[in-house]
Amino acid sequence: MAISQKYGRTYHYPFSPGTTSDDRIQHDYWEHLGRIPELVHTEKLDGENNCLSRLGVFARSHAAPTTSPWTESLRRFWQSIRHDLGTLEIFLENLYAVHSIQYHNLDHHFYVFAVREHGQWLSWEETKYYAAMLDLPVVPEIKVFPAPQDRNAFEREVQNIVAGRGAFDPYDTHNGQPTVIEGIVTRNTAAYPATAFAENVFKYVRKGHVKTDQHWTRSWKRARLNYEGGKHVDDQ
Repeated sequence: MAISQKYGRTYHYPFSPGTTSDDRIQHDYWEHLGRIPELVHTEKLDGENNCLSRLGVFARSHAAPTTSPWTESLRRFWQSIRHDLGTLEIFLENLYAVHSIQYHNLDHHFYVFAVREHGQWLSWEETKYYAAMLDLPVVPEIKVFPAPQDRNAFEREVQNIVAGRGAFDPYDTHNGQPTVIEGIVTRNTAAYPATAFAENVFKYVRKGHVKTDQHWTRSWKRARLNYEGGKHVDDQ
């Protein structure tokens, strides 16, 4: 039995090409967007979904805290802040280990994208506030905007965004060539209940974004930062 609730699957936009057989699609996304006064696009990063809570550091499964080698520095950081978390659950993208994308412009290994408390996902502003309190960055913010009015224009804009390079200078680990971002995540900027997650968060993922296989953990490598050491979670 899980000792905490894991992060739910984010539903894809119907026009997201990077779906697999077990992915979920939000076919009614346009109706949901129309009911949300303000939204934000953030860059989807190619890392591991980790959660920091008073109970430990968790990966995708919340059955037990993670012990993976690429979370070692994050677990050391957690030791320094665990008594300050209270009832907060901090969800972040862990870029310590290189996956399908290698970023050549990283200042940090850990980027917060959501905060949950008492069965409620906190607002984007609260998420940024708590990330700053913990001295952690948030995932790159692309655009804050009101509910879109033109569906075709909205879909074209999303496709234009994901054709860009993003904030961290991504390279394909398979061929070593510059690549585009993995995708974007769109969320309600306001707080909402965890039970309403599927109506408030959506994603677009590029086709063929996964280049790693089940054996990548045997030969994984650490992502290099722009300034090794200094004011970072991992200061080795």
